[in-house]
Amino acid sequence: MTNYFSSDFKLGILGGGQLGKMMLYTTRKFDISTYVMDASDEAPCKIACNTFIKGDLMNYDDVYNFGKQVDLLTFEIENVNVNALEALEKEGKKVYPTSKTLRAIQNKATQKLFYRDHQIPTSDFTRFAYLSEIEDAIDNGGLEFPFVWKAAQFGYDGNGVKVVRELSDLDTLPKGECIAEDLIPFKNELAVIVARNPSGDTKTYPVVEMEFHPEANQVEYVICPARIDDSVAKKATEVALKVSKAFNHVGLLAVEMFQTQEDQILVNEVAPRPHNSGHQTIEASYTSQFEQHVRAILDLPLGQTESKVGGIMVNLVGAEGHTGDVVYEHIEDIMKLDGVTPHIYGKKHTRPFRKMGHVTIVNEDLNKARAIAEIVKNTIKVISK
Repeated sequence: MTNYFSSDFKLGILGGGQLGKMMLYTTRKFDISTYVMDASDEAPCKIACNTFIKGDLMNYDDVYNFGKQVDLLTFEIENVNVNALEALEKEGKKVYPTSKTLRAIQNKATQKLFYRDHQIPTSDFTRFAYLSEIEDAIDNGGLEFPFVWKAAQFGYDGNGVKVVRELSDLDTLPKGECIAEDLIPFKNELAVIVARNPSGDTKTYPVVEMEFHPEANQVEYVICPARIDDSVAKKATEVALKVSKAFNHVGLLAVEMFQTQEDQILVNEVAPRPHNSGHQTIEASYTSQFEQHVRAILDLPLGQTESKVGGIMVNLVGAEGHTGDVVYEHIEDIMKLDGVTPHIYGKKHTRPFRKMGHVTIVNEDLNKARAIAEIVKNTIKVISK
């Protein structure tokens, strides 16, 4: 058993954003030494890690050299040089989730093919090497409006996804590899976070329901537990566990799903890391998703995943029409409300729809929590000076 606590063990985290920063809540609590690499001098993680290294996450040498300095490597973003991770593993370095898991997930087209190969329910799709091939498919009747366009790589926070309803919707999209998915008329968007350690111990968090911003395609509210029938929740959890088993992942796997009008469960996509759909766990659960990820990758006993109380998360994103030094307007007003906790990520500059923080609302009555969440959403504004 490795001694991680108050020792010379070094945990490396690739990516210095808010997910890494919240992971560092746990490493500081456990006194685990952390190294973080990010391309930005203003990365949110910088203030909380033991050692910060500036580097390009997609650069082979930067990732490889960083990995050589630590004992175990994890990441808080998928856009990482996977060849460098693979080379480190071949030299005996532990990387969790593994390069194999990340390689399958990193490209949306190979991720969808993975579901098809493993009989995991997902929407029908077509893979295209170039955007122009979509136009050809429309012309010859092989593809019909509406459909969902997704960039195969480098999408995040709603970027790289667009509902295409007419030909002109393609005009502003990147020209490279992509997929076109059937547009599912769903009842709910759900998510289940699965935790798994190298010993194979597995735990799931309660199913959550996600409400999205119609234009930005970002999660506005995460509601836990989801307001669905127990039979649907059971089905969603079973599908998430099937996905986890297929990937044989270590760490956290957030599985986003659609609940169709017929109450079928279809996997939308996954993230092999802490995820927006688990932020409410910091206040509402016995074990936060960030602590659970650290426990899982270090092969420690997994924590209790039940909720202590109903929880809702509201994303704080930059207001439209505001770019520059950030101001959180009316933050004091929301802090007067019962059960409200703001989390500010430490990004000094705002721009429209940039994720700047989140607010958790906890209440034994989920309907009350949802009503307070609405007040929070309508009160606080993320603007520029």
